[in-house]
Amino acid sequence: MAATPASRDRVVDAARALCIVVVTVWHWTLSVTHRTADGSLTMPNPIHAVPGGWLATWVLQIMPVFFLVGGFANLAGWQRAQGRGTTAGQFVRGRLRRLLWPTVVWALVWLAGELIAVALPGPHRWMWQWFPGYLTPLWFLGVYGLLIAVVPITATLNARYGAWVLGALVLLIAVGSVAHRGAGLVWAAWVTAALVWLFCHQLGHAWRSWDLGRRPPAQRLAVVGVGLAGLVGLTVGAGYPLSMVSTTGTDSNIFPTNAAIAALAVFQLGLLVLLTPVAERLLRRPAAWKPVVVVNVGALTVFLWHMTAYLVVLWAFEGLGGTLAAEPTAGWWAQRWLWLLAPSAVLAVLAVLFVRVELAARRPRKGAAR
Repeated sequence: MAATPASRDRVVDAARALCIVVVTVWHWTLSVTHRTADGSLTMPNPIHAVPGGWLATWVLQIMPVFFLVGGFANLAGWQRAQGRGTTAGQFVRGRLRRLLWPTVVWALVWLAGELIAVALPGPHRWMWQWFPGYLTPLWFLGVYGLLIAVVPITATLNARYGAWVLGALVLLIAVGSVAHRGAGLVWAAWVTAALVWLFCHQLGHAWRSWDLGRRPPAQRLAVVGVGLAGLVGLTVGAGYPLSMVSTTGTDSNIFPTNAAIAALAVFQLGLLVLLTPVAERLLRRPAAWKPVVVVNVGALTVFLWHMTAYLVVLWAFEGLGGTLAAEPTAGWWAQRWLWLLAPSAVLAVLAVLFVRVELAARRPRKGAAR
């Protein structure tokens, strides 16, 4: 921690750590996880039951921030790789290794568990059959891996054309949205979803290359204003859902991802750059910086294993006679402390066991990107 270089953008690191913490805590404490009629587990969130709860999702739906941070970090890594003479292929392989090694180990552990369960007497249902929500967060890894693969292209486009690339993506997202919502073309929704995440990642490139966090306050406020105007226009004017997370009984902005999430990314980037001067001063203090470092050491490990920790506690809770509530009742809210502390303890053990895989994946090979 004391060796953190002065050139390192601590706000970006803090944003990454915050994303991991928010995703983990949201899944553990703000999911009304319960059994369905066939014994499967489902985990809707209680936003629909909280008056005005949708507004919190404009800040707490942090998947866009994951891609903003990724775009920033991948551009920084690409620039360093170019300075060392690393080829595009070496860069991409190095970045993908960081992502894939921990993921493969996670998958192999779970596959081994499934094979043991198959060999035991009695019926067996695969994980994706009885708890698909466990696997849902992992879509991020697939999309992010594809974006890593095209960083040499997206970084080059950013360097040559800058804002024109973002403008072209906005135009394509608009065309895709009209094709889906206006003409009813289902395939257009999924093309638009891919374009939205590419836009978020490209916006992360802009964050770094334009040094947005150090722009005059009026410019940083303008980013907030553009994003907020887009959100209001799309939700109030164009009928997109107000909630930025999937909510019981309504359409979703996130599956498939639509233009509202692109506007949310601009809004959230605006908040990040607006707070940058204050956040930088705060993060110079060891008490604020140390937790960021600790989380980022095993960020992918936490992301991969936090649902396993949650499932262990679910099994223990039911094994001890507990019943999973199907609605966010007063009793459900009163238990939130349990669903924060107990999975945290299990995750701490899993992190100790598996973080070494993530650390090994980061060690650069000769000529690889750092």
